[in-house]
Amino acid sequence: MILSNNYNPDVLTCLANLSNDEVFTPPQVVNQMLDMLPPELFRSPETRFLDPVSKSGVFLREIAKRLMKGLEDQIPDIHERANHIFTQQLNGIAITELTSLISRRSLYCSKWANGKYSLCTAFTDEQGNLRYRPIEHKFVSGKCKYCGASQSVFGKAVRTELESHAYEFIHTDKPEKIFGNMKFDVIIGNPPYQLEDGGNGKSSVPIYHLFVEQAKKLNPRYLCMIIPSRWFTGGRGLNDFRSKMLTDKHIRILVDYENFKDVFPGVDLAGGACYFLRERDSEGKCKVVNRTTQTSDEEERYLDEFDVFVRSNKALSIVRKVRETHLGQFMDSTVSPSKPFGLRTFYEPKESGIPCQFIQKIGLKYADEADVTDNYNLLNKWKFLAPRSPIAGQTDFSRPVGFYYDGNTRIVPPGTCCTESLIVLFASDKKEEVESFKSYLYTKVVRFLLLQCVVSQDVIREKYKFVPYLEHYDRIYTDEYLCELWNIDETEWEYIDSKILRSEDMGR
Repeated sequence: MILSNNYNPDVLTCLANLSNDEVFTPPQVVNQMLDMLPPELFRSPETRFLDPVSKSGVFLREIAKRLMKGLEDQIPDIHERANHIFTQQLNGIAITELTSLISRRSLYCSKWANGKYSLCTAFTDEQGNLRYRPIEHKFVSGKCKYCGASQSVFGKAVRTELESHAYEFIHTDKPEKIFGNMKFDVIIGNPPYQLEDGGNGKSSVPIYHLFVEQAKKLNPRYLCMIIPSRWFTGGRGLNDFRSKMLTDKHIRILVDYENFKDVFPGVDLAGGACYFLRERDSEGKCKVVNRTTQTSDEEERYLDEFDVFVRSNKALSIVRKVRETHLGQFMDSTVSPSKPFGLRTFYEPKESGIPCQFIQKIGLKYADEADVTDNYNLLNKWKFLAPRSPIAGQTDFSRPVGFYYDGNTRIVPPGTCCTESLIVLFASDKKEEVESFKSYLYTKVVRFLLLQCVVSQDVIREKYKFVPYLEHYDRIYTDEYLCELWNIDETEWEYIDSKILRSEDMGR
């Protein structure tokens, strides 16, 4: 209870998540985020806070606790102080009707703001300052114009009584009108992460970036949100968002967890999670904090040193050394695009024709010559094939990663093609050069450089932007050779060694 000094046990520490797009934030994490804000904000009766994506009410509750303490001298009467805080300083938008009830119960100790047991006696309506409004998607050509939701999934015809996931905060061109042009000093929260897009399987598109961009439109003094870290390398509609975030000098703190479970126990999402603090009236370098449950490492740096974000402070010096030393091409310009021979993953094997490598459980079969394209002049060369999703199933990037080993890669002769489940990492007229490339790829140093652009299971050509393409493949490459070539010192090698599995240890 907010008016008491004793809060244990805290039900919000064990509240089950509703779904992967409705992940409740643990109180401990909320307080870590609030600790990034200037303490004087909680000692001012004028500071206004907004959680535009309230699920459990934990952000507003923890803010209320700090304000109750910070305003003791200015508003001595506890009930007067509570009424002022709840009516003048705290505002929220719930993402569903259910979470609105949960949030009010957390904040006001009553699911109705004007209820008998509400901590605030000044509200005359049920919602108070924690509102929920059912909103409809605005479909244009089968997609919502605001969030991209698929009409086939979320349209009225098929939705019936299911939740529409049309979130009020992002389903408007004028978010400032939601609270009557009210100005907010702090916008903070944990937005929904994704929506089903109607694609094959459990395909989904990210939407968390839409909440960040909408919050910026309100121009708060401070913006703080916790979101998946997959935006670091873009993709799935996040490239523009990534560019804006990396070039935004107002982002002053970025705290990153490689393991999503370190932040949200019991929730498994590839790539980890991060939270950031954006200061409207300050700009400069960003304090990047790499954090686990046991360790924390920080460094002041600019986020846009590269067009993808190198999340590890320790890895940054290694990437810099390699890019300064290697003056030639990098492999993002040499690896084949996805679907190198025009064949989809679900292409049906034929009884005869061009030899074709399919997914691992099918192996070597055939493709109709009429279906095979060779736009990249790869068909008649020796090729090194690798899966486009070599780490499917690994979501915790704080653990060592392997990528490639003999069980999931192949050297195939001229005349052989593959479906899009595989990509061509290297091709040559000489088998010996392909074998040399294999030794290069299997080094820990090369796979470590690859890791710096990877936050999900897909490892396609753009992920190789930090991996040098060598002028000659005429030897068996080793880590010792590459460390000497790129001036990687012993401490840096020890870090590389800790992050990458040996190829020979994979597949066991």
